[in-house]
Amino acid sequence: MKTLAKKIYLSSPTMHGEELTYMTEAFETNWMSTVGANINEVERMAAAQVGCRYAVALSSGTAALHLAVKLAGVKKGELVFCSDMTFAATLNPVVYEGGVPIFIDTEYATWNMSPEALERAFARYPDVRVVVFAHLYGTPARLDELMDVCRRHGAVVVEDAAESLGATYRGVQTGSFGHYNAISFNGNKIITGSSGGMLLTDDKDAADRARKWSTQSRDNAPWYQHTEVGYNYRMSNVVAGVVRGQFPYLAEHIAQKKAIFERYRQGFADLPVSMNPFEADKMVPNYWLSCMLIDGAAMCPQTRDDHTATYTHEKGKTCPTEILESLAALGAEGRPIWKPMHLQPLYAANDFVAATDGADVGADIFARGLCLPSDNKMTPEEQDIIIETIRACFGK
Repeated sequence: MKTLAKKIYLSSPTMHGEELTYMTEAFETNWMSTVGANINEVERMAAAQVGCRYAVALSSGTAALHLAVKLAGVKKGELVFCSDMTFAATLNPVVYEGGVPIFIDTEYATWNMSPEALERAFARYPDVRVVVFAHLYGTPARLDELMDVCRRHGAVVVEDAAESLGATYRGVQTGSFGHYNAISFNGNKIITGSSGGMLLTDDKDAADRARKWSTQSRDNAPWYQHTEVGYNYRMSNVVAGVVRGQFPYLAEHIAQKKAIFERYRQGFADLPVSMNPFEADKMVPNYWLSCMLIDGAAMCPQTRDDHTATYTHEKGKTCPTEILESLAALGAEGRPIWKPMHLQPLYAANDFVAATDGADVGADIFARGLCLPSDNKMTPEEQDIIIETIRACFGK
């Protein structure tokens, strides 16, 4: 079997050169803090890309989600419906504000929040007024159905588009559907600033409040005066320079990620697996991470607890743990699917709502799914070696 000459990462930054130009400009003009031309420009670029009227550049996607939850008015002890199969940053801001997440199960069609489970949750908790959902791995949720449920129940929507910048639903960019929306420029995202995030909204007053909160809530006074709690959340003009240099390459990065997804799909065509799904007549993902789901009948025995995973090899069968170990031995980075929040020790006491009694779609996808090396600097030849390694796990 062929081997890799260098490590292949899950999704590492891809830089182009313009980033350094804008960072150097910040340095040479001495605008190194949280004001400057780069910040102004990335706010303009983000608002134009996503299609929201206002953008507020922040230190991280998590900061953007926190201020979105705060703008939604979540109070201590308030129940909030949240995506279940996602990274913890989607819902931790609810807890920052004292809210109590109620986890809504995933659907097989998109791996995102199930509209049917959300409807069922409102039947159980009719007074809930805030819904927080994410677009997993760059694939849009079923937004027609989710937004319809939220509108009928008068819910405020916080849209976590941290992973889905550039993805569209019926031609409309994700990150523009909620009342308050967040994107991320973390180091592994489709474009990056090494860190950073953006809050997006059509509400000018909300954007103004978020901007004030992000700079320690300083009042308009000749001295430092504060009438409410604030945060040190504003994006640096240096980080903004990196994001500014990355934005023109968003479409190129998406095309590269799509090519990776298609090579995997073709390479696995005869295996008992499927790739992360989407509704092609409505959705265009950004293909941030390519993921696969092993058919249940092709799974070898696999055991996981909160910290370890083991498996028993069976001829012709495999499991995420075996594949991930094989990739690691090759020098390629893969990862398990996000472990659902209702299975996390931190949130074990929180309620979980499935579309039907006894169902747990997120737990099933977590058991059978994994994220594949998706770095857009990976060559087709390197990806072929990864595909060959995965096929060998199935005895192919």
